[in-house]
Amino acid sequence: MPKEKHFSQGLYTFDIGQNDLTAGYFLNMSTDQVRAYVPDVIDQFKTAIQDIYGRGGRYFWIHNTGPVGCLPYVLDRVLITAGQVDKVGCASPFNEVAQFFNSKLKEAVIELRKDLPLAGFTYVDVYSVKYELISRAKKHGFEHPLQACCGHGGKYNYNMHHGCGSKIKVKGKEIILGKSCKNPSVRINWDGVHFTEAANKWVFEQIVNGSYSDPPLPLNMACHKQYA
Repeated sequence: MPKEKHFSQGLYTFDIGQNDLTAGYFLNMSTDQVRAYVPDVIDQFKTAIQDIYGRGGRYFWIHNTGPVGCLPYVLDRVLITAGQVDKVGCASPFNEVAQFFNSKLKEAVIELRKDLPLAGFTYVDVYSVKYELISRAKKHGFEHPLQACCGHGGKYNYNMHHGCGSKIKVKGKEIILGKSCKNPSVRINWDGVHFTEAANKWVFEQIVNGSYSDPPLPLNMACHKQYA
């Protein structure tokens, strides 16, 4: 474990929202019901930040949530109509909820800056970066942006009952059903839920210089309180 003094010098990174939003949909909640519980999720997040602050944490790098309506496990499992699909193929209602969540998250960061004046907060707009990658995949060297690389079957190569690495027995012999695609380095989504290593690397390269941050500081300046 680090020495106690190092906890106040560390950068506490949060990437929040995807599981919070999709959990509601998977419980058959409507979009309005999911929106309704967002403020409670944000309040719990603020409490967690305040707790870390109380224990000495001072620097926070907070990512908003990505376009959940572009993820294979959402597109495959939650019913949507043709009119709810955008020009990229993503589900607009889910992305709109994600953007609502992000607006509330940004408000919370602004409030935290006022409540915890000794802390440094960087808000990172990961949503915009991920949507850019998905909507213009070919330009950025990727393909099949809405399909899982590792999975099985269907339009999105995703099946909740036969996920990445799943096996079945055929005549007593185990066969891998959820196989990886041949070249994960050109795919955005790995298993229907998570991005591939290549896609995460691309996203990081876009945000590391502060272009999508508020304030617009590069990552290596996130532990310098120059924007009080």
